Amino acid sequence: TAVTQRAHPVPKRVRALPAAKSARLAAIDLSARVAKAEAKQTIGTLQAELARRVWAAHRRGQSTVMLLEGWDAAGKGGVIRRVTHPLDARLFQVIPIAAPSDEERARPYLWRFWRRLPRDGHLTIFDRSWYGRVLVERVEGFARRDEWQRAYAEINDFEAQLVGHGAALVKVWLHLSPQEQLRRFEARADTAHKQHKLTDEDWRNRDQWDDYLAATEDMLHRTDTGIAPWTVVASECKQHARITVLRALIDALAPR
Repeated sequence: TAVTQRAHPVPKRVRALPAAKSARLAAIDLSARVAKAEAKQTIGTLQAELARRVWAAHRRGQSTVMLLEGWDAAGKGGVIRRVTHPLDARLFQVIPIAAPSDEERARPYLWRFWRRLPRDGHLTIFDRSWYGRVLVERVEGFARRDEWQRAYAEINDFEAQLVGHGAALVKVWLHLSPQEQLRRFEARADTAHKQHKLTDEDWRNRDQWDDYLAATEDMLHRTDTGIAPWTVVASECKQHARITVLRALIDALAPR
């Protein structure tokens, strides 16, 4: 049946990519683990605290912007579900970022993000973000070299304006090894109700791991600022990643 067939055929032989040498990402301890039983209780406690802080931010009129970046299959969807589960649906929105439309391409790069920012007192979660300019657009050649090189300063200015307005800004990179990514890809390929999550593009991106790794290191180096730092999260254990992101968002919403 259509349900049991693979939506995207998986290559019979998949190259297991070696872990490339890097700078900041190499220092991340990917062995971090949280037992499921412990995680369930901890996540529940953190979700309750997050709900309180989101309402408090709403009352004081503070907007919150959280963006999630990371490797394919790093667990962004699971993190978003745990973050949004305890929240009042009137207070947040999730914006999935895909390729720009013709209307968006006809305008300056950051326009499509400016128009989706939350109003005061609300939370917006970007599933992928303006960092696509210096990641996928750089690696795939969708942006000229001068465009993605210029984007670091443009993004830093953009984020400085958000924080200057009073917004809480949380930037998360979900990190895992190529070996764990391969395991998750193969698990998706072998599970009927998850096959739609795995595309030919995912496999092609995996073959460019080293290029994306270099782009990510440049991104972290050039846009990790005092007012808009990156939170790099070990995501080999999904429970650990979810707890870490919840804590980062709660900390960002502490009254100032």
